[in-house]
Amino acid sequence: MIKQIIKLFDKQVLFWESPKIIQRISSFLVFSFIICGICSSLVYYKLISIGDFNNVFKHPFFAIEVAFTILLILELLSLIFVLPKSVSRSLSKQLELLSLIFLRDAFKEFSHLDNFLMWSESKDTIQSMLVYSFGALAIFTIMGFTQRLNSQIRLSETFVNQTQFVRIKKLLALFLLISFFLIGCRDFVVLIQTGKYLHSFDTFYTVLIFTDIIIVLVALRYTINYYRVFRYTAFVLATILIRISLTLETYYNVFLGVTTAIFVLLLAIIYNYMQKYLTKRELTT
Repeated sequence: MIKQIIKLFDKQVLFWESPKIIQRISSFLVFSFIICGICSSLVYYKLISIGDFNNVFKHPFFAIEVAFTILLILELLSLIFVLPKSVSRSLSKQLELLSLIFLRDAFKEFSHLDNFLMWSESKDTIQSMLVYSFGALAIFTIMGFTQRLNSQIRLSETFVNQTQFVRIKKLLALFLLISFFLIGCRDFVVLIQTGKYLHSFDTFYTVLIFTDIIIVLVALRYTINYYRVFRYTAFVLATILIRISLTLETYYNVFLGVTTAIFVLLLAIIYNYMQKYLTKRELTT
């Protein structure tokens, strides 16, 4: 039964990462952007009315927010597929998603900017756009250095039974995939009923936290190496900090997000140094 479930997950990965599906997703993004742009223009000039959705479509640049929100949802899907491959890659993907969320928030502020000429009316919006933009850029830069460090040394989680550990992570990833679709269905129902989209990224990250904790606990079955256990546990802490940053106000969420990226970078530097030291000591002894 477990083998069949794992095969089901592998089929989902092959399906969603196939070139044909990626092309269709790209076409869907372009189509959604154009349709939302047309609807926004028609609502803005009061040529049509779409009921409860008038409040969101009345902004002429709302289509940008819609396109980036759909892109983020698809990136969340790719995060699930990365989880069984490597925990460090999964955390890197989470921070990449956080940077994209900040960019989305910058575009969201821009989409609600109706008057470009009055500084007194647009000052707060422009300041928020700058904070989100530079916060996303900072995380992008920090993660570039982090991934470069991780590639210098082979982070070999060589457990006694690596295959079994990967299978367990695939089962957890399948649980995440089911949670992803359930959260998405709930948000869609609320969108139809109220005209408001919940953007439940924080809810998904809450589920992800529990998944990461289970991975740490399961990893203890295959290794009791202090440095690896500490590294995995620190990854969970980073996920919790990302989750908290999604619920904070502007400025504070960017500060916590960038601080989390710096924490992950320092963790990579120290872990790589310790790996080099321990390897050298093993060779000399």
